[in-house]
Amino acid sequence: MKKNTLVFALMLTGTSTAGLAATRTVTLDVPGMTCPICPITVKRSLEKVNGVDTITSDISKKTVTITYDDAKTQPTALTRATADAGYPSTVQH
Repeated sequence: MKKNTLVFALMLTGTSTAGLAATRTVTLDVPGMTCPICPITVKRSLEKVNGVDTITSDISKKTVTITYDDAKTQPTALTRATADAGYPSTVQH
């Protein structure tokens, strides 16, 4: 019954349940991240992207894992940010 009440309330306000934001996590491969300074530069570039919550780098694997709000950003913006900082990246599958 509570779910029906929520759906009804959302309908009254003109909001759909399909448009609700979610927290997502993505891991980027960053092959150019080879020195101890590289993760700092990559992190600083990602911190500027609206919607990014957490950033964790693993220099030995040359990856960066990002938690973000999917209503505010998408992986393409994250890869663009790293590329703009001089570190092209791709989404790990």
